[in-house]
Amino acid sequence: MSLSDVFFNSTRLLPGARQSRRWAAALLVGLASSLTACGQSAPGSSPSMSAYDHMLRLLFKPTVPYIQSGELASLLQTKPEGVLLLDTRGSAEYRVSHLPGARFVEFNTFRKTDLSAVPRTRPVVVYCSVGARSEQVGAWLREQGFRDVRNLYGGLFQWVNDGHGVVNAQGPTDHVHPYSVVWRPWLKRGIPTYE
Repeated sequence: MSLSDVFFNSTRLLPGARQSRRWAAALLVGLASSLTACGQSAPGSSPSMSAYDHMLRLLFKPTVPYIQSGELASLLQTKPEGVLLLDTRGSAEYRVSHLPGARFVEFNTFRKTDLSAVPRTRPVVVYCSVGARSEQVGAWLREQGFRDVRNLYGGLFQWVNDGHGVVNAQGPTDHVHPYSVVWRPWLKRGIPTYE
């Protein structure tokens, strides 16, 4: 079981499992603290990396090339119809907010998604809250023959933290689904909203 499996499985516990949730939150906070304690860096990382970057480095495999939020924002300004954005979170997360123009692809059933009408040469950017679920979807898309698939580095959280906008069915919004109480500390901007 990978570190990302441990984190994600520990946040989707049955109601009443508060002790396990506290344990998962303490583990995540401890991990973040230990990575930045005394100015030390993880092997192979830069001392200027944030705790968020360290956490992402532990979660990602990396099986799909990344795209930074600023690069994606520029790309969407110059070619808004040229990139297929796929939001790979859960439906409640998508309803709260998503990137403008993003198509919803439920993570739990992504292998059933019909993308037969999408040319395999069309650039695709996948994202979720921080990038771990979307990395799995991106790897699957590459297996399906998509040639230009990239994963939004840091996911929707990094997009919002960098000051880029999100929308919901009513239009622009400041609301962002924080996935769970364990992941909430990584969201620095926006209004945390679970439903």
